[in-house]
Order: sequence, then C-alpha cells, then structure tokens
Amino acid sequence: MNRIYFFFLTVAVISCSTDSSENLDGGTTDTDIDTDIDTDTDTDTDADTDTDTDTDTDPVECNLGEYSGSFTIGAQSDIEILAGYTSISGRLIVDCPSCADLNGLICLTSVGEDLLIGDNGTLTNLDGLSALTSVGEYLNIYDNPTLTNLDGLGALTSVSWGLWIEDNEVLTNINGLGALTSVGWHLHIEGNPTLTNLDGLSGITTAAGYLSISRNAVLTNLDGLSALVFLGDGLYVDHNPALTNLTGLSALTSVGGDLLIYTNDALVSLTGLSALTFVGGTLQISNNDALTSLTGLGAPASVGGNLEIINTALTNLDGLNALTSIGGIMAIYHNDALTNLDGLNGITSVGELSIWSNAVLTNLDGLGALTSIGPGLSITSNYTLPDCEACDLLDQLTSVPASIIVHDNIDDSCAPVPTNCP
Repeated sequence: MNRIYFFFLTVAVISCSTDSSENLDGGTTDTDIDTDIDTDTDTDTDADTDTDTDTDTDPVECNLGEYSGSFTIGAQSDIEILAGYTSISGRLIVDCPSCADLNGLICLTSVGEDLLIGDNGTLTNLDGLSALTSVGEYLNIYDNPTLTNLDGLGALTSVSWGLWIEDNEVLTNINGLGALTSVGWHLHIEGNPTLTNLDGLSGITTAAGYLSISRNAVLTNLDGLSALVFLGDGLYVDHNPALTNLTGLSALTSVGGDLLIYTNDALVSLTGLSALTFVGGTLQISNNDALTSLTGLGAPASVGGNLEIINTALTNLDGLNALTSIGGIMAIYHNDALTNLDGLNGITSVGELSIWSNAVLTNLDGLGALTSIGPGLSITSNYTLPDCEACDLLDQLTSVPASIIVHDNIDDSCAPVPTNCP
C-alpha cells in the first residue's frame, strides 16, 4: 500500500514540475525531466561502485596472535589460513610451486624456528613478509627461479642461527636485508648467478659461525660486508669468477676458524684483509690464477692450522711477513712463478714443512729464521732449487725432523757437505 502511495506521490510531483516549467519557460519541459532522471541514475551508479571497492580492499586484521606449531605452505590457499596471525611458534616452510605472492602473511612479525623459502616456481617477491622482524633459527632462501629481490624483508633485524641464500637464478640484489644487524651463526651466500653485490649485508658486524661466499658468477666485490669485524668460525671465498678484490672485508680483524680463498679467477689483490690479525684455523690461498702478490693480507702473527699457498701467477710471498708460527703444515706448491720465499722471513716454527713443484724457485733464504719443524720435512720436485738448500735448512734447526724427504731438485754437490744432508 505504501509503495502505491509513493508512486502516486512521485507522479504528482513530476506533474507539478511539468506545469511549472510550462508556465515559466514554455517548451523546456522535456529537458528538465531528463536531467532529473539522469542525475538519479548517476547517483545510484556511484553508490554501487563505492560499496564494491570498499569490500575488495578490506585489510587483513592482525588479531589472531600466535599460531602454535609449524606450518607448510604448499598452495596459495594455505596462505589464507595464516592470515591475521602475528607470529608462528615453530617452523614456517614456503614450498609452493604455484604461489604468486605471500600477501596473506602481512601480519607476521616473527617465526620461532626456521623460515624456509624454497622451490617456489612463480614467486617473484617476498612483499607479504614486510612486517617480519625476527627469525628464531635459520632463514633459508633457496631454489626460487623467479625471485628477483628480497625487498619484502626490509623490516628484518635478527636471524638467530643463520642466513642461507642459495641457488636463486634471477636474484640480482639482496638490498632488502639492509635492516639486518645480527646473524647468530652462519652466513652463506652461494650459487646466485645474477647477484652483483652484497650491499644488503652492510649492517652485520659479527657472526659466531662462518661466512661463505661461493659460486656467484657475476659478483665483483664484497663491499656490502664493510661493517663485519669478527667471525667466530671460518671465512670461505671461492669460485666467484668475477671477484677482483676483497676490499669489502677491510674491517675484519679476526677469523676463528679457517680462512680459505680459492678459485677466484679474476682476483688480483688481497688488500681488503689489511686489518686481519688472527686466523685460528688453516690459511689457504690457492688457485687464484690472476693473483701475483699476497700484499694486503694484514698482520696475523700466527696460523693455528695449516698454511697452504698454491697460485700459478704468484711471484712473491711478501704479504706473510708478520707470521711467526704455523701450528700445522706449511705447504708451498705449484707456484709456477715463485722465485723465493722471502715473505716467510719471520717464521720460527712450523708443524711440518712441504715445498714441492715450484718450477722457478731457486733458494730457501726466506726461511732463515726457521728453527723448529715438527715430525716431517719434504722438499721435492723444485727443478731449479739445489738440494744443498734443503741441507742448509736442516743445519739451522734445533732438532732434526723424524721424516726427511728431499729429491728431484737440482742434484748438486754441497761443499762442504752440511751435517744433516740426507
């Protein structure tokens, strides 16, 4: 009944409007009526549009607190299950070949254990993790063939155990890690063929474990590590064919474990290690084909493990002048351009000594301060080195090693014959 009443009331109003128009304007009635109707229609359309838009963009409400346990995301729909949670007590695994984004995780601020992001075939970014500030154990980002950057991790400040970034084919930078100041244990960057720099690591000063930079085909420098001062374990820099220098490590003073720098084809200088004063394990510099000098290595007084020098273009050992003792084996071999050992003139004791296959080595004068060798000495296959050099070295020792091997050097006649000549 009300609708009928409204209908007649509307007709009456229009009739009045028509009459008024005829009285005032004479012939403009249609125009006024059309205008009113058009206006009503536009108003309805706007109202509908606004309502739909608001519904589609409603934000996720971050009010679910902690998700108890671990969770694996294997499909896009799994992400929606975690929408609204601010933390996860256990491990979060993102192994989703078809996931386009992680936007449903926008509330997540912490992961109690590991965060593993791997084998995601279509994931191009990590923007859905923009609220994440901490990971309780390891953060591993691996085998993501379409991931181009880590910008979505811009709020991350702490990874308690270790950070692994490995085998991401189109990852060009890790700038998104710029807020990261603490990595509790290991830092591992390996097999990222388009990664050009490590600038996103500029806030890290220490790591209790090791740092490994390996198999990054176009990485030219380590400048992103310029704040790193201390490593509790080893430093491994290997198989980075475009790396030319180590200047990014200029603040590093201590390596608790092994320091291994090998198979970096374009490396021409060790200048970036000039602040280094301590190596607790083995110091190995090997198979860096363009390296001609060890100058810039810093001033470590001792090496707790072995000292291994194997570089075909190396002409001298001058960067080792501060060394006084080697806890393990000192091995100098396959240095095809090395003519002398003068850079070792401060060394007084080694665990064992092995010098072999140095094609143009002519003397051992650089070992003039050496007085103690452990159980073994081997000097072999140095085709321009007289045997008498080995005999003279034995005579300066305070005790003769139990094992002495000297052969395939120049077979000369020592005069007078040294006491300990084999």
